Amino acid sequence: QERLVESGGGSVQAGGSLRLSCRAPGSNFNFSCMGWFRQAPGKDRKGVGAIISDGTTRAADSVKGRFTISKDNAKNTLYLQMNSLKPEDTAMYYCAAYEAPGSRSITCSGGYCYCTGYADYWGQGTQVTVSS
Repeated sequence: QERLVESGGGSVQAGGSLRLSCRAPGSNFNFSCMGWFRQAPGKDRKGVGAIISDGTTRAADSVKGRFTISKDNAKNTLYLQMNSLKPEDTAMYYCAAYEAPGSRSITCSGGYCYCTGYADYWGQGTQVTVSS
Protein backbone atom coordinates (compact mmCIF):
# COMPACT_ATOMS: atom_id res chain seq x y z
CA GLN A 1 0.00 0.00 0.00
CA GLU A 2 1.45 3.29 -1.10
CA ARG A 3 1.84 5.91 1.58
CA LEU A 4 4.76 7.84 0.15
CA VAL A 5 4.65 10.61 -2.44
CA GLU A 6 7.66 11.26 -4.66
CA SER A 7 8.43 14.33 -6.72
CA GLY A 8 11.33 16.05 -8.43
CA GLY A 9 11.95 13.83 -11.43
CA GLY A 10 12.44 15.23 -14.90
CA SER A 11 14.69 15.39 -17.93
CA VAL A 12 18.21 16.78 -17.76
CA GLN A 13 21.37 16.67 -19.79
CA ALA A 14 24.37 14.68 -18.70
CA GLY A 15 26.27 16.48 -15.98
CA GLY A 16 23.15 18.10 -14.60
CA SER A 17 21.48 17.75 -11.21
CA LEU A 18 18.09 16.85 -9.80
CA ARG A 19 16.74 16.51 -6.29
CA LEU A 20 14.07 13.96 -5.62
CA SER A 21 11.76 14.27 -2.65
CA CYS A 22 9.71 11.63 -0.90
CA ARG A 23 7.05 12.83 1.50
CA ALA A 24 5.19 10.75 4.03
CA PRO A 25 2.01 12.75 4.62
CA GLY A 26 0.14 11.91 7.77
CA SER A 27 3.07 9.90 9.09
CA ASN A 28 5.11 10.40 12.23
CA PHE A 29 8.12 9.61 9.99
CA ASN A 30 9.39 7.25 12.66
CA PHE A 31 10.70 4.69 10.17
CA SER A 32 13.57 2.37 10.98
CA CYS A 33 15.00 2.89 7.53
CA MET A 34 14.16 4.60 4.23
CA GLY A 35 15.64 3.92 0.85
CA TRP A 36 15.74 4.86 -2.80
CA PHE A 37 15.47 2.36 -5.62
CA ARG A 38 15.55 2.71 -9.37
CA GLN A 39 14.31 0.58 -12.22
CA ALA A 40 15.38 1.00 -15.83
CA PRO A 41 13.21 -0.44 -18.63
CA GLY A 42 13.61 -4.19 -18.84
CA LYS A 43 15.72 -4.38 -15.69
CA ASP A 44 15.17 -5.25 -12.06
CA ARG A 45 14.62 -2.68 -9.36
CA LYS A 46 17.91 -1.94 -7.62
CA GLY A 47 18.81 -0.20 -4.39
CA VAL A 48 20.41 3.19 -4.93
CA GLY A 49 20.97 3.80 -1.24
CA ALA A 50 19.37 4.09 2.15
CA ILE A 51 19.33 6.00 5.42
CA ILE A 52 18.54 4.57 8.82
CA SER A 53 16.90 6.34 11.73
CA ASP A 54 20.19 7.54 13.24
CA GLY A 55 21.13 9.24 9.96
CA THR A 56 23.64 6.67 8.74
CA THR A 57 23.62 6.38 4.96
CA ARG A 58 25.03 4.02 2.38
CA ALA A 59 25.02 4.43 -1.40
CA ALA A 60 25.41 2.07 -4.33
CA ASP A 61 28.84 1.92 -5.93
CA SER A 62 27.56 3.40 -9.19
CA VAL A 63 26.29 6.58 -7.50
CA LYS A 64 28.78 6.99 -4.68
CA GLY A 65 30.19 10.51 -4.67
CA ARG A 66 27.43 11.77 -6.97
CA PHE A 67 24.19 11.03 -5.08
CA THR A 68 23.42 12.04 -1.50
CA ILE A 69 20.59 10.72 0.64
CA SER A 70 19.22 12.85 3.45
CA LYS A 71 16.02 13.41 5.38
CA ASP A 72 14.26 16.23 7.15
CA ASN A 73 12.25 14.82 10.02
CA ALA A 74 10.49 18.13 10.61
CA LYS A 75 9.17 18.03 7.05
CA ASN A 76 8.55 14.27 6.95
CA THR A 77 10.61 14.19 3.78
CA LEU A 78 13.37 12.02 2.35
CA TYR A 79 15.66 13.45 -0.32
CA LEU A 80 17.94 12.14 -3.05
CA GLN A 81 20.30 14.80 -4.36
CA MET A 82 21.67 13.65 -7.70
CA ASN A 83 24.66 15.44 -9.21
CA SER A 84 26.83 14.74 -12.26
CA LEU A 85 24.02 12.73 -13.78
CA LYS A 86 24.80 10.22 -16.50
CA PRO A 87 22.58 8.67 -19.18
CA GLU A 88 22.83 5.35 -17.32
CA ASP A 89 21.05 6.99 -14.37
CA THR A 90 17.88 7.10 -16.48
CA ALA A 91 15.21 5.12 -14.64
CA MET A 92 12.04 5.28 -12.61
CA TYR A 93 13.00 6.14 -9.05
CA TYR A 94 11.08 4.87 -6.04
CA CYS A 95 11.32 5.54 -2.34
CA ALA A 96 10.49 2.97 0.32
CA ALA A 97 9.98 3.00 4.06
CA TYR A 98 10.57 0.26 6.60
CA GLU A 99 8.99 0.08 10.05
CA ALA A 100 10.38 -3.12 11.55
CA PRO A 101 13.13 -2.58 14.15
CA GLY A 102 15.09 -5.29 12.37
CA SER A 103 15.31 -3.03 9.31
CA ARG A 104 17.42 -0.52 11.21
CA SER A 105 20.43 -1.48 9.12
CA ILE A 106 21.58 -1.26 5.51
CA THR A 107 22.60 -4.17 3.34
CA CYS A 108 25.02 -3.63 0.46
CA SER A 109 25.39 -6.48 -1.99
CA GLY A 110 26.47 -6.69 -5.58
CA GLY A 111 27.18 -2.98 -5.61
CA TYR A 112 23.68 -2.00 -4.50
CA CYS A 113 22.49 -0.82 -1.10
CA TYR A 114 19.08 -1.07 0.52
CA CYS A 115 17.40 -1.27 3.89
CA THR A 116 17.49 -4.72 5.42
CA GLY A 117 14.19 -6.58 5.27
CA TYR A 118 10.97 -5.80 3.44
CA ALA A 119 9.51 -2.38 2.75
CA ASP A 120 6.20 -1.52 4.36
CA TYR A 121 5.45 1.39 2.07
CA TRP A 122 6.39 2.46 -1.47
CA GLY A 123 5.99 5.57 -3.49
CA GLN A 124 4.45 5.68 -6.94
CA GLY A 125 7.76 6.44 -8.65
CA THR A 126 9.16 9.47 -10.43
CA GLN A 127 10.89 9.34 -13.82
CA VAL A 128 14.44 10.60 -14.30
CA THR A 129 15.74 10.89 -17.85
CA VAL A 130 19.32 11.92 -18.59
CA SER A 131 20.29 12.71 -22.16
CA SER A 132 23.82 12.70 -23.53
